[in-house]
Amino acid sequence: MTNENEEPEKSESGAPIYRYDENTEHSFEPAIGDEATIEQISLHIEKHIGPIETVFHEIISDTVHIDVYWVKPSAERPYHSLVTSGMSDRPMNVPTDIPEHLSMQHTELCILLPPEWPVAEILNSSEGDENSEQLYWPIRWLKIIARFPHQLNTWVGYGHTIPNGETAEPFSNNTQLGCILLLPSLSLGYDFMHLETKEGKHITFYTMLPLYREEMDFKMKKGVDALLARFESEDIIDVVDLNRKNVCRKKFLGLF
Repeated sequence: MTNENEEPEKSESGAPIYRYDENTEHSFEPAIGDEATIEQISLHIEKHIGPIETVFHEIISDTVHIDVYWVKPSAERPYHSLVTSGMSDRPMNVPTDIPEHLSMQHTELCILLPPEWPVAEILNSSEGDENSEQLYWPIRWLKIIARFPHQLNTWVGYGHTIPNGETAEPFSNNTQLGCILLLPSLSLGYDFMHLETKEGKHITFYTMLPLYREEMDFKMKKGVDALLARFESEDIIDVVDLNRKNVCRKKFLGLF
């Protein structure tokens, strides 16, 4: 990880790049969920998205206890909503030179899946199986990113990208998407994005939007706003589409 006393490496867009040693040792630290926060997040989900169908509970948790709530598609929201609870149990190490750093310390994540995604089958799937991974990887990555800042003493927030390995390998064998971009969810609305708990904790919810490698590279060069402009021009929304258009596929002579 970048030394705290060093200036972070920056991309061509001017955004900081944080690099982490994949071999960094991490001792298992058992964790249980904060019952008060769990209840308030549950109520927040049901108020702003819809009734919770079920919860993917963790039996044994490391660092933070991450459960994933599932809200089925509805007429108003025709997509599956998967939302974490537990990432916000600990504050992230947001740099103090960011003016709003205190309000950015607590975060939860969500991902929106198309209505045809067989989410119910995940309950009966076996991890490690290729076919199961086609279904399970969104939940796996909710948990990976939820633990990431706590295990590496860092933070995540708006516009951050987290690749599947250095080269953003595809998440499963039925897609070429291999990177996660964190954004506010336009589909779920502004009111869902923020939760003030009774204990005075401000929790921000970000949606995970999967990217292609070329889109990640473009974002690093031009910035997140330039990438979002391309998404807007192609009517790409924040619901996962495994085969959507790659808005940064290189054209003739390698030019974007």
